[in-house]
Amino acid sequence: MGIEIPLICGAMYPCSNPELVAAVSEAGAIGVVQPISLTYVHGHEYRAGLRLIRSLTSRPIGLNALIEQSSRIYRERMEKWVAIALEEGVRFFVTSLGNPQWVVRSVERVGGVVYHDVTERKWAQKAVDGGVHGLVAVNNRAGGHAGTRSAEELLDEVRDFGLPVICAGGIGGGASFRAALDMGYAGAQLGTRFIATPECRASDAYKRAIVRSDAQDIVLTERITGVPVAVIRTPFIERMGTTVGPLARRLFRGRKTKHWMRSYYALRSLRQLKRASLDEHADYWQAGKSVAEIASVEPVEKIVREMAAAIDV
Repeated sequence: MGIEIPLICGAMYPCSNPELVAAVSEAGAIGVVQPISLTYVHGHEYRAGLRLIRSLTSRPIGLNALIEQSSRIYRERMEKWVAIALEEGVRFFVTSLGNPQWVVRSVERVGGVVYHDVTERKWAQKAVDGGVHGLVAVNNRAGGHAGTRSAEELLDEVRDFGLPVICAGGIGGGASFRAALDMGYAGAQLGTRFIATPECRASDAYKRAIVRSDAQDIVLTERITGVPVAVIRTPFIERMGTTVGPLARRLFRGRKTKHWMRSYYALRSLRQLKRASLDEHADYWQAGKSVAEIASVEPVEKIVREMAAAIDV
């Protein structure tokens, strides 16, 4: 991808503001744009937002394409976003939640590459069948929608596909980054570590919560998006609970009702998570177990240099 360090700043709703994406790329890694964060949270017209990032760095950037099939309108919007990104020179894409084949076809026409988020072998197989060029293996230490396998277990499940595999989850410093590469991963994707930076526009309360938390403070809750999401345990999370009710669970399992439920929870979570990330008085935040390595808010460049030093780049 033309980067110095095999390190990705994962796309985060709602924390991927243009300045953060650009800073990571400028430091020698690669920042990935999250389109809904760019437009809905941070208020940029989509193409203008991409051009703002390009004005801040001339180095490669990526785009996250969530390709869930439950909404025709959303699919059409994502197709347009991918096309515009290609027009603006983006050549690295990370897909998730669907069949990436149409993205791969579009991106390969201009020599780009597509990696796909996976949490277990069956999703990796579908991604490989769709023609992806690499896998982002989301393990059980990740923030947001975490997987269920350890980093070691997940790599063992997918390494025989012969594609580069990126470790996503649990990496907050140079030691864990080096450990992932030594394990056999081609690179790493970080999210939580890059929230606790001056370049990220998340609230100071969010950043303080990351700094003061440890791995045991991270819990999974279904109450935000309908599927387990890794968040920091707070009094609000404890009051809200971590599981959906029996009726919601039944609807999520229904063949005809599951897409409606996913759409309902997705729309609700867009509002909730936007407020939570920016509001200084909010008290629930997404984060992964990498909080154990995060002791302070640090500039992006310093974080990337720490990672580079750990592997002697």
